[in-house]
Amino acid sequence: MATTAFKGNPVTTSGELPAVGSAAPEFELVGTDLAPVTSGSLNGKNVVLNIFPSVDTGVCAQSVRTFNEKATGLENTAVINVSADLPFALKRFAADEGIENASAGSTFRSDFASTYGVKMADGPLADLCARSVIVLDAEGKVVYTQLVDEITTEPDYDSALAALN
Repeated sequence: MATTAFKGNPVTTSGELPAVGSAAPEFELVGTDLAPVTSGSLNGKNVVLNIFPSVDTGVCAQSVRTFNEKATGLENTAVINVSADLPFALKRFAADEGIENASAGSTFRSDFASTYGVKMADGPLADLCARSVIVLDAEGKVVYTQLVDEITTEPDYDSALAALN
């Protein structure tokens, strides 16, 4: 188990993030069109997994906007915004905000949060995803991870994207 915090109170997660240098676990999320978003469908691309509790909170929404903006110049890279929000909410947010350079995947029919060690085990947001970023190279190897120390703060965008080089 790893530890983060929510408004200064410790929160444990279901496990640890995948280790840098390891092969990323396979995953299947639900896209905004209700079709599967799988690790297999992303083979051959770098992948940025922007993981957060809910797109309907300010910091989570900002992380989606920021990664969308920064993804503009990324070649051969998919940015996937991952949360337990229903695909309908993720689709609405993307349409309202003009999110075009990133896609979304819901964990609502998936064991992604547990497999990737980001499921919050306790605290007021228990069972949602802890704010984190995981970057995979084109071969599916983990090249960067960050479990944000405080859920109410943004991730380190620059370090995550620097891992792609």
